[in-house]
Amino acid sequence: MPRGRFISLDGIDGCGKSTQARLLADWLRGRGYEVTECADPGGTATGNEIRTLLLHCRHAMTGRCEALLFMASRAELVAEVIEPALNAGRLVVADRYLLANVAYQGYAAGLPPEELWQIGHFATAGVKPDLTFVLDLPTEVARARRLRVSDRLESRDEEFHRRVRAGYLEEARRQPACIRVIDATQSVEAVRGAICGVLDGWLAQTR
Repeated sequence: MPRGRFISLDGIDGCGKSTQARLLADWLRGRGYEVTECADPGGTATGNEIRTLLLHCRHAMTGRCEALLFMASRAELVAEVIEPALNAGRLVVADRYLLANVAYQGYAAGLPPEELWQIGHFATAGVKPDLTFVLDLPTEVARARRLRVSDRLESRDEEFHRRVRAGYLEEARRQPACIRVIDATQSVEAVRGAICGVLDGWLAQTR
């Protein structure tokens, strides 16, 4: 059986990636693909406990500790969910993946991005998305869109989130073949259309 393909959606908090991940999975199923959806961090019993710690821990946490907790959750997600789905020929849609560590703990929090890529390669056994969509919008727009109470990561100051956004755009500039930037200031339907338009051509080329 041919190996499946792996797509991730990423971006700053409030960019709409979770909504677009669900819409994308539905669109792919409508085209006849078998799809596995997942969210990073989380998605497994162990990963969900780590996610709770990451988002709601009341104690101070160093950037290295934070990064390694994300990596640990992702290691379980790959082993239990993503790798089996790819081996079964399914299409995987992930709400965040390793690029988020590079943007948040790397560009924004000051850890070396290349070291995070290397640690991430070990944590995931080299499993990486075939294509990543970065949903881009100004940080003030993203903040206004967040209607719920902010978690530990979302509550960081505006300058932190600007550095996160800059990190995503820098990695997209460095890896144009596998990271595509989508203007997320558009309506939900327009963003969905832009993602599906890119993916339609990409899927046709990679059959």
